[in-house]
Amino acid sequence: MKTSVDPARIRQYLTQHRLDQLLSPSDALPIQLRDYEQGEVILHEGNELDGLYFQVSGRTKVSSSVTTGKALLLRFCAPLSVFGDIEWIQKVPIQSQVEAVEPSAFLFVNKRAVDVEMLHNNLLLQELLKHLSYKLLTCTTASRINLLATVEERFASYLISTRLQHEFGKEILTPYIAEIASLIGTTPRHLNRVVTKLIGMGVIKKEKKRLAVQDWNRLDQLSNGLRYE
Repeated sequence: MKTSVDPARIRQYLTQHRLDQLLSPSDALPIQLRDYEQGEVILHEGNELDGLYFQVSGRTKVSSSVTTGKALLLRFCAPLSVFGDIEWIQKVPIQSQVEAVEPSAFLFVNKRAVDVEMLHNNLLLQELLKHLSYKLLTCTTASRINLLATVEERFASYLISTRLQHEFGKEILTPYIAEIASLIGTTPRHLNRVVTKLIGMGVIKKEKKRLAVQDWNRLDQLSNGLRYE
């Protein structure tokens, strides 16, 4: 990680993501720029939160694990994403690991400054509420589908959701079977069996090690109207 307080870059990101009215750099609200290389961990699950992170460039991966060492991929994030909001409000340790999958930049505000700023910054509170409600909505939707639908229905829904390019559809888009399996709550082995079945049905096909949909109407029927959105 590289840190800086480059005023020009900070102002550029604030303007680009319309944060300039929410975050005004000052002695009371020091804003730091943090740059991470591919593979670096931004937030370590279980650690104490040190502040709010506003992702302003790059792509990150969010996952959650259990004590057995198994990890569940939750989503991929792009600008503008906020990290630390849940932990700050609930006053709990970091709940998910956030890793850079490509070079990524964040505007960082330390926890103490956030505590002071939130006493009077209603616009920032509203922005955090928007991000929190979005996370709740998408996590609830994904949990419902993954618990109640068959793997075939989940995979069909996944393919359609990523094609529609809704916000959450973009966040779960990946070409890798192992990552898709984690996102839809199954194992790569089970998902590969479903893929083989759909290829045999002529619904999808493999093109240069990637999957391509041949029959979207049939795929829609298989999804039973379920969507990750």
